[in-house]
Amino acid sequence: MGNYYEMTIAGCKRQLPLCKISDTTAIAGFVIFGDVELTQACARELLKKAPEYDYMIAPEAKAIPLIYEMARITGQNDYFLIRKAPKLYMEGVFSHKVKSITTEKVQEMFMDGKDARKMKGKRILLLDDVISTGESMEAMEDLVNEAGGVVVGRMAVLAEGDAAKRDDIIFLEKLPLFTADFKPID
Repeated sequence: MGNYYEMTIAGCKRQLPLCKISDTTAIAGFVIFGDVELTQACARELLKKAPEYDYMIAPEAKAIPLIYEMARITGQNDYFLIRKAPKLYMEGVFSHKVKSITTEKVQEMFMDGKDARKMKGKRILLLDDVISTGESMEAMEDLVNEAGGVVVGRMAVLAEGDAAKRDDIIFLEKLPLFTADFKPID
């Protein structure tokens, strides 16, 4: 049996698996995929804290169920995704490079030009499952700015480590980082 960190998120108690990411650091893996109860609860709670917006945007892939549920609750038909790779159906694609705490190499994030045209001059809410270093959120913001959108808020279910100290992020719960032997760092 592995090591877990127990926490309550949007009223749902969950066991998050602890995963070493280096010789000195571990993180609690938060995966909203496949957990309908948690996805619905987080979407409801984030919407209570959301500023007024025209569209939401989230990175592929773990935030997709969350942004879908938030759009469903509000009756909003359109939302945007930042992709990890360009797709054949995308037009006028542009990109931004990013290094995330959970990936070993630099990734590139891509925006569809059709989405960019829709968001020009509109209020855009940035959404992610977890914010840690903030680099993915920053890359999303750069792409939205390049598209001419106006970022009105940055939201995540969890803020990990120092991200919880930021005053520009709206989040539901703080998630600590851990030592390599799985003790919370705080």
